[in-house]
Amino acid sequence: MEYTVYEPEKYVKMGIKVWPMMFRELFASGELIWRLFIRDWSARYRQSLLGYLWAVVPPVVAVATFVLLGKKGVVNISVKDVPYQIYALAGLAVWQLFATGVISGCGSLVNSGGMVNKINISLEALVLSSVAQAIPEFLIKCLLIAAAFPVFRFTPPLACLLFPLAVIPIYVLTAGLSLVLSLVNGVMRDTVNVVTLVTMFLMLLTPVLYPLNPASSIVFRLNPLYYLVQGPRDLVIYGRITDPVGFAAASLFSMGVFLLCFRAFYIAKTKVPERM
Repeated sequence: MEYTVYEPEKYVKMGIKVWPMMFRELFASGELIWRLFIRDWSARYRQSLLGYLWAVVPPVVAVATFVLLGKKGVVNISVKDVPYQIYALAGLAVWQLFATGVISGCGSLVNSGGMVNKINISLEALVLSSVAQAIPEFLIKCLLIAAAFPVFRFTPPLACLLFPLAVIPIYVLTAGLSLVLSLVNGVMRDTVNVVTLVTMFLMLLTPVLYPLNPASSIVFRLNPLYYLVQGPRDLVIYGRITDPVGFAAASLFSMGVFLLCFRAFYIAKTKVPERM
């Protein structure tokens, strides 16, 4: 395997000219990202009992739990225009793409500490290959959603085929946050645990398993994750994004976060090996 050689003195360059160099080096790491992704994905479920079924079991259990609580009257979940199971599965598919990607990316550099210290390797490749581990699980969940359509007698609109493309903004946000969090985790090793708790808390503030409550709509609409989850799910239910302005603004926010985090990572990454 060939690795791209990086010159440390480049990292201190400032100004607009550094951006093309940053993206050239990122694109040059494309093959490395792919190879690392294949290596990690094949090893992830190699010795597990259920194997790739672990990508399906968590969302099914979560949805089944809410359905059971609803039937017992513990929670009152009312969803219009679509069976609740499909509504929840679509929301979980998008959310877990974000949560799984952030958690995996956060721990990527520490988990590859030996490689970072011994090989002059692209650190971006290590982080982004870990974030990409969430993509196959997301695609498996898409198949699960498709299988749920005939089971619950729901006829999806043709635009639901755009569902995988509509998650690109939240994936961009995931990649950006992971770049910075991987650096923070190199200094404070319990960052992964904090990120796991924060994502669980954010899930409660984002209508993933329940519809938006009009009484608290202002709180939710200040959360960009609301639009990034609801937009793709709208394509499954209605065949269109019901709040295109909000989704576009959240998408621009995601791109801004990624660029800011990418620049911060690019400047700070020369200090990573001494922290591993």
